[in-house]
Amino acid sequence: MTMETPISDILRNIPIRGIANRRDVLALLAGAVAALLPVARPARAADAIGTVTTLRGSATALRNSDLLDLSIGADLMLKDLVKTAESSSTTLLFGDHTSIRLGDRTELMIDSFLLNTQGSFDLMQGAMVFERPENVPKTPVTIKTVFGQLGVRGTRFFAGPSAGVFGVFVERGLLEVSAAGVERTLQAGEGVDIQEPGSEPGQVTRWAPERIRQAFESVGL
Repeated sequence: MTMETPISDILRNIPIRGIANRRDVLALLAGAVAALLPVARPARAADAIGTVTTLRGSATALRNSDLLDLSIGADLMLKDLVKTAESSSTTLLFGDHTSIRLGDRTELMIDSFLLNTQGSFDLMQGAMVFERPENVPKTPVTIKTVFGQLGVRGTRFFAGPSAGVFGVFVERGLLEVSAAGVERTLQAGEGVDIQEPGSEPGQVTRWAPERIRQAFESVGL
């Protein structure tokens, strides 16, 4: 039976003998008409909010209870926990301009991301580089870590293990680093160290070129 089948043909094929009453006729007619209606496709459980643009080695996404192997072009969903393996790195793109590069053995939870509105991520372990072009709208983004919280006003910065501590370095723009009730504002060329979870951020300093190089190399840049 197709969408082109006339209703009159359907009615002619309904067996009259054995039909007890008008209710039975209506039931048969309703079933025949329903057969003509297209079956609706199930809606996607969640819309993609990002995608994988580079991958060296291997990475996975824990989505609900499913562990998915990531590849270039793979969609990223809200609440995905992205993990990179040893000697691996990956770049995640959100919207058209916001990218987060993850180094090896890094875990990042995607809490939320609304284009040109706000974003929130949880760096659970490892190192990352956040990057956004200077000439695009500055979407407010928060990066949460066990060491403190990063309020993104900058366009390119590193956060992760560096020189034996948790270090944050801003290459372009501004970044607010909050920990243990103390806030530091970093400008381009400045960094700060947090010795351990629960510690206050240290004084803002200018990082040496070698430390900067090692920090970005740790995420494969």
